[in-house]
Amino acid sequence: MMAKNKEPRPPSYAVSVVGLSGTEKDKGNCGVGKSCLCNRFVRSKADEYYPEHTSVLSTIDFGGRVVNNDHFLYWGDVTQSGEDGIECRIHVIEQTEFIDDQTFLPHRSTNLQPYIKRAAASKLQSAEKLMYICTDQLGLEQDFEQKQMPEGKLSIDGFLLCIDVSQGCNRKFDDQLKFVNNLYIQLSKSKKPIIIAATKCDECVDHYLREVQAFASNKKNLVVVETSARFNVNVETCFTALVQMMDKTRGKPKIIPYLDAYKTQRQLVVTATDKFEKLVQTVRDYHATWKTVSNKLKNHPDYEEYINLEGTKKAKNTFSKHIEQLKQEHIRKRREEYVNALPRALNNLLSNLDEIEHLSWSEALKLMEKRPDFQSCFVVLEKTPWDETDHIDKVNDRRIPFDLLTTLEAEKVYQNHVQHLISEKRRVEMKEKFKKTLEKIQFISPGQPWEEVICFVMEDEAFKYITDADSKEVYSRHQREIVEKAKEEFQEMLFEHSELFYDLDLNATPSSDKMSEIHAVLSEEPRYKALQKLAPDRESLLLKHIGFVYHPTKETCLSGQNCMDIKVEQLLANSLLQLDHGRSNLYHDSANIDKVNLFILGKDGLAQELANEIRTQSTDDEYALDGKIYELDLRPVDAKSPYLLTQLWTSTFKPHGCFCVFNSIESLNFIGECIGKIRTEASQIRRDKYMANLPFTLILANQRDSISKNLPILRHQGQQLANKLQCPFVDVPAGTYPRKFNETQIKQALRGVLEAVKHNFDVVSPVPTIKDLSEADLRIVMCAMCGDPFSVDLILSPFLDSHSCSAAQAGQSNSLMLDKIIGEKRRRIQITILSYHSSIGVRKDELVHGYILVYSAKRKASMGMLRAFLSEVQDTIPVQLVAVTDSQADFFENEAIKELMTEGEHIATEITAKFTALYSLSQYHRQTEVFTLFFSDVLEKKNMIENSYMSDSTRETTHTSEDVFPRSPRGSSLDYNYPDSEDDTEGPPPYSPIGDDVRLLPTPSDRSKYRLDLEGNEYPIHSTPLNCHDHERNHKVPPPIKPKPLVPKTNVKKLDPNLLKTIEAGICKNPRKQPSRVPTAPPENIDQSDNYADPVDTIFKHKGFADDIYAVPDDSQNRIIKVRNSIVINTQGDEENGYSDRISRSHGERRPSKYKYKSKTLFSKAKSYYRRTHSDASDDEAFTTSKTKRKGRHRGSEEDPLLSPVETWKGGIDNPAITSDQELDDKKMKKKTHKVKEEKKKKKTKALNPPIRRNWESNYFGMPLQDLVTPEKPIPLFVEKCVQFIEDTGLCTEGLYRVSGNKTDQDNIQKQFDQDRSISLESMEVTVNAVAGALKAFFADLPDPLIPYSLHQELLETSKILDKTERLHELKEIVKKFHPVNYDVFKYIITHLNRVSQQYKTNFMTADNLSICFWPTLMRPDFENRAFLSTTKIHQSVIETFIQQCQFFFYNGEIVEAPNTVACQLPPSNTVQMVEPMVPLQLPPPLQPQLIQPQLPADPLGII
Repeated sequence: MMAKNKEPRPPSYAVSVVGLSGTEKDKGNCGVGKSCLCNRFVRSKADEYYPEHTSVLSTIDFGGRVVNNDHFLYWGDVTQSGEDGIECRIHVIEQTEFIDDQTFLPHRSTNLQPYIKRAAASKLQSAEKLMYICTDQLGLEQDFEQKQMPEGKLSIDGFLLCIDVSQGCNRKFDDQLKFVNNLYIQLSKSKKPIIIAATKCDECVDHYLREVQAFASNKKNLVVVETSARFNVNVETCFTALVQMMDKTRGKPKIIPYLDAYKTQRQLVVTATDKFEKLVQTVRDYHATWKTVSNKLKNHPDYEEYINLEGTKKAKNTFSKHIEQLKQEHIRKRREEYVNALPRALNNLLSNLDEIEHLSWSEALKLMEKRPDFQSCFVVLEKTPWDETDHIDKVNDRRIPFDLLTTLEAEKVYQNHVQHLISEKRRVEMKEKFKKTLEKIQFISPGQPWEEVICFVMEDEAFKYITDADSKEVYSRHQREIVEKAKEEFQEMLFEHSELFYDLDLNATPSSDKMSEIHAVLSEEPRYKALQKLAPDRESLLLKHIGFVYHPTKETCLSGQNCMDIKVEQLLANSLLQLDHGRSNLYHDSANIDKVNLFILGKDGLAQELANEIRTQSTDDEYALDGKIYELDLRPVDAKSPYLLTQLWTSTFKPHGCFCVFNSIESLNFIGECIGKIRTEASQIRRDKYMANLPFTLILANQRDSISKNLPILRHQGQQLANKLQCPFVDVPAGTYPRKFNETQIKQALRGVLEAVKHNFDVVSPVPTIKDLSEADLRIVMCAMCGDPFSVDLILSPFLDSHSCSAAQAGQSNSLMLDKIIGEKRRRIQITILSYHSSIGVRKDELVHGYILVYSAKRKASMGMLRAFLSEVQDTIPVQLVAVTDSQADFFENEAIKELMTEGEHIATEITAKFTALYSLSQYHRQTEVFTLFFSDVLEKKNMIENSYMSDSTRETTHTSEDVFPRSPRGSSLDYNYPDSEDDTEGPPPYSPIGDDVRLLPTPSDRSKYRLDLEGNEYPIHSTPLNCHDHERNHKVPPPIKPKPLVPKTNVKKLDPNLLKTIEAGICKNPRKQPSRVPTAPPENIDQSDNYADPVDTIFKHKGFADDIYAVPDDSQNRIIKVRNSIVINTQGDEENGYSDRISRSHGERRPSKYKYKSKTLFSKAKSYYRRTHSDASDDEAFTTSKTKRKGRHRGSEEDPLLSPVETWKGGIDNPAITSDQELDDKKMKKKTHKVKEEKKKKKTKALNPPIRRNWESNYFGMPLQDLVTPEKPIPLFVEKCVQFIEDTGLCTEGLYRVSGNKTDQDNIQKQFDQDRSISLESMEVTVNAVAGALKAFFADLPDPLIPYSLHQELLETSKILDKTERLHELKEIVKKFHPVNYDVFKYIITHLNRVSQQYKTNFMTADNLSICFWPTLMRPDFENRAFLSTTKIHQSVIETFIQQCQFFFYNGEIVEAPNTVACQLPPSNTVQMVEPMVPLQLPPPLQPQLIQPQLPADPLGII
């Protein structure tokens, strides 16, 4: 059974390959190719084919097991499968004749027959004979495969007769043919099949081949196969044909002529070669080696096929050629880069045409080598040429090899550079000439198109020379200049008409009548008409100015950094010594410290290192600091020491401070724990007040090993801990230092300790003082106009140059204190310097004893602002007017200055105020005596002013009806707690060196009008005193004492004064109601918002409806009593309890009024504007009505919700495109009313749709993305402009896309683009953050998100794939599903965000941070969907992945590893500001160590 199931063995045949053999005499110099034919058939692979096989052997080799003393070789066997699928095994024997290498005669063998007889033998026998492989095998059989001839014997089944048809080597073909003929006769006797193999056909001689064919044709059934062992042509065919003759059952092979077979074989080789070359070309790194690549490709079928056909040697040569090409291509690209970078380098080093115009290239090279920036542009290599050195591999070194400059190509670049400079110089000259031509053309107006001007300049020489682009650029620059000038003049005009704006009712948006009246007044001005072609810009400026009137803060100041408040704060911070007024003589008693005891706390030896460094900088433990010698006693303590607390508390050593040094997160954490333990021990256990107040100073040690990697993290964490501990932090100074500690650090830390010692000394034992420094006798407000043409120190010099000047209370950065003897006593006068716009906020709400109003005699706007401010000041408050100009000569030489100075003097005379002048060109400074008379006048009226202030406060808090006393149109119940509120610390106006002769005016010469001050200088006085009236109302300004009783406020909606459409609808739509004497309704039925669009922090409750208890002074006994507001129901309660009562109490007294009613100049200005608004009423009626109105005022605030709107559709205060207040409308809808008319109005309001973010009609923004692009321009123009602007000007801006830009500027950018698509963002002078916000708004306004909703779920599922590579490829496939338009824009914006993230070290915006800011904009999520909220982080990570892997997704780049951005996520450390001041801080209660630790890690999102 087993035998039957065995597969039959394939038939086996033995083929004997024969041919001419013998000595050189017989066969010539080379054989006929028998061995090569056998080799190619048995081992056809190219690497196993040996073209040389010798028959000359030594005796030893002849006797070896391979030859085995036989004249035949056993080549092994080949298993072959025919076309019919039947396999057979062919054993190959080569009959030859081996020659002795000594005698050159045939070796003696067991068979002594001649070759012809031996070759025809059909039985062969040789025991243990091994298979022959190559000549090198002989003698080294053990190193090759050892395979024995089967059973040591073979029976020959057929013969392959080889005939060499090549030219041969010293052999005649006829002799070979004779030998073959004799051999054939002998072979034919064996009755075995014979086939002739014409060998070496690749070197064929045609007539030899024909003779062979003729020889074969004469024989019966003799077939000739044309072969070539070298090219492996027909080798297998000849053996297959012989087998077919032996086994007739097999199919007969087709014998193909050599040339046809050769073509087929070569085509096979060519195809394999092409495939292999393509395979090799996948290698792009010319550093790759053959060993590495071959191992990588060895299993590739194309590689194996080529190796089989052509061999490893050829494959290696092909690979080497490819690598060399890669290297040469790399060198070529580097050379191109260098040549392209050379003009830029020449521009940096040889930019001066006058210097190089006549220099040769060699001279220019010598000049370049002397430049300081030479090393940054060029590199001098030790070995040359550069392309044969390793410099070609330094791809990050962009410096140009200096030896490259010796080439002709580089010299040509230099010549082109010189010619470019020459032409550029000429071009610049002609552009400037053209610019001057434009300046001479008077009719060019702001906003005039270039097309209207070009016809007037076509014949200009400069215009003809420059290009169209240059001419447009010059005209654009000219337009920018004249537009900017026109805008500045327009803004100045608005300030000149200040009275027109500062009577606006801040409880409601301006009515359409008011806006019409403003336009009517301004339209008469040429400066208004100058912007006729830029009407949108003009309207924007006007609305921005109105917005500033509503929000007059230093942040919204139209003068920017020239705001008087900012400049005053800067000057006072630099000029005054910041004193702590809770303690006198801060430095007096503690200035005698000459020995300082210091603990130094550190970990792992850091404390000792710092102590050693301090001792190194000391001399005998004496340290020089700020001109004084201190003896230092240092006690370094290791933080790990178990005796830490014991070492701190010793009776012999009382430390003045403790330096805490760290150099790692671990040591910082340890220090924090130690400080917590020390404070707990001191305060809770030992009750040691001295040690509880021990000053600590954190010091960051320099990290020499990894400073750039860890320093930002350590700086941030150290500063964070210092803030929590309320102690100074000493940072590593900028620069590179070899040591861990720098001298600057040590001095800074010592100064901090000395300041803290002085601070603690006064806390423990305060020095008694005559008067608390925080109490001021008089509070004076000095007002100045932002942008006035004089320096701040000029108007402040009368105070700063006085020896009695000092800093005000902490937190009052815009105030100073004066100690002056007025009358018989020394008085403390607080001078608060504010801009006019900031002063308006405190004019009504704070106690002010007097005003110093400064104006520039060179500026009408300054006088206009003074008039507007002074008009609303209570006439009980003394005023000093100060005119500022250069010199007295201006009064006589300049009519405009003379007019303004005369007007100022005239107003002062009308209101019985003081007037003086300051001159910037004075030769010496004025002292405060110039204001002595004014201070005396203020002191004289102090009691009256304060009584009036408190009386006014009482009236405001105890009456529910309108006040009968005249009130400022800007009056409000504003909470203005000066100086503690943030608004009040924003800034005051500035002063500067004061002029010489401070006289009223140069015109009067009457000496009786002048007195001598303490310096012997004359100063002007007014003899007319101000009348004193008791209990009169006054304007209140910044006081910490006698505070105005707190008035409860209601929550009010925000004011939106930006959109002209809403502004016009303001009061007109909801007209204010006149005061009513009818009974007051209960609070739930009152809707005070019906008549106002009120700011949230401005509107106040009706006084009768407040439930709060507050304190008011009793009229009779001046005591503080408790009063509860109640609802007034009696119809006559208002009159009896309010109006009549006040009339009786003030009987015989003149009520407090305003200065505009005392000055014809001020009154006439106000009246001229007022008539335009109330043309249907008489002057008396109009002004009477204004007295009865109570108007709230909206003060500016840094956190004003109008500047940072909560709702996305609401704009900022400066936004000219603003909507109505939807919350206010909703509130109105919920209110109850008994009037049908109001009910209808409320229903109408309810029908309104919620406002959207953009509130102007646009045919661009909010349109589908497909409508905004074309095939030629696949990116929307607005997106392109924004991205270009950001990348050109603000790629390194800190917090880019995270920090919100000004909402007004964002909307203005879009509105301007709506009107002019060619507008340049640079010309708009907007911030990078505003442009970034406008760009995000563009995507937010699209009807559909950029990333389609249909793909959100796929993105979500794909992001859950764990394998990174698979996940990224899946995401890439999803991106390809985008609509082509969306894909192009998405690719563009992600590429931009990738560029932004690459600057994370400066802008702190990593891919993670950018994705947080951008993913809601790009995906437009549904945040109301709870299911969605759980995946927000995943969606954000998808956008982060797109940004990080931008090159992979869109540019077929490699997958990059996510960078470690821990350091970059930290917010800027702001080390300069945090470290330098070293102001000692009052330490908080001891912190528990566990409370300190969680504060140290950085916020991963960079939010802290």
